[in-house]
Amino acid sequence: MPQLGDHPQSLINAQGVDDSDVVFALFGTRLGSPTSGAVSGTVEEIERAIDQGKSVHLDVSTAPLPNDVDTKQLEGLRAFRKEIQDRGLLGEFSNLSQLQYEVWKAIEFDIAAFALGAPVLNGPASGVQFQVQPQQEREVKDYDKRGKPRYKTRHWIEVTNTGDEDAHEVTFEAVGENPSMVVLSDSGPTVIHAGQTRRVHVAHGMGGGVQDVLCIRWSEGGEAKGREFHVG
Repeated sequence: MPQLGDHPQSLINAQGVDDSDVVFALFGTRLGSPTSGAVSGTVEEIERAIDQGKSVHLDVSTAPLPNDVDTKQLEGLRAFRKEIQDRGLLGEFSNLSQLQYEVWKAIEFDIAAFALGAPVLNGPASGVQFQVQPQQEREVKDYDKRGKPRYKTRHWIEVTNTGDEDAHEVTFEAVGENPSMVVLSDSGPTVIHAGQTRRVHVAHGMGGGVQDVLCIRWSEGGEAKGREFHVG
């Protein structure tokens, strides 16, 4: 809200932090401009929210870096990220759909933590319901002769049972004709309880335009079930 009469950062703190219940901080390649009280305005807002006991969620982009990236800002962001990782968990996203997933996951977590409750609807039980979201993270693999880092990308799929029943005998398999995706996680049957999330590690080969499909099979109430999810 446009307003005069105080330092801009103080106005932002009052409007964007003090009156909020949940704070999301999103970082791309920049940490932000310094203020009188912190290395950047965003960091000041984060620390203020933490001091007030608010729920704070930080998400950092792992998308490829642009050619004109500000290296000084990037170094500052990486230093801040390392500091924050020692204090809690960070979310990551490489595209808009992953960011949407991370935000909704955080909101659902906060709603449960706030014990707000929800209207009870009379209806049939949902049973086992899977939510599937591909994820990736770029990390340093090694360094070349000139000391420049060389990167590799880790891939995994987050599988969440959003239903109200446990899924038994759960298995994961990459399906399709000549699939380019390979499931690396243990393929043995497992149990995914209601509300639980599992991380399924995968690798990608040089598939020629083949869509990645993950098949999840499970047992529910003694009945064998299965469903395929497009994840790439």
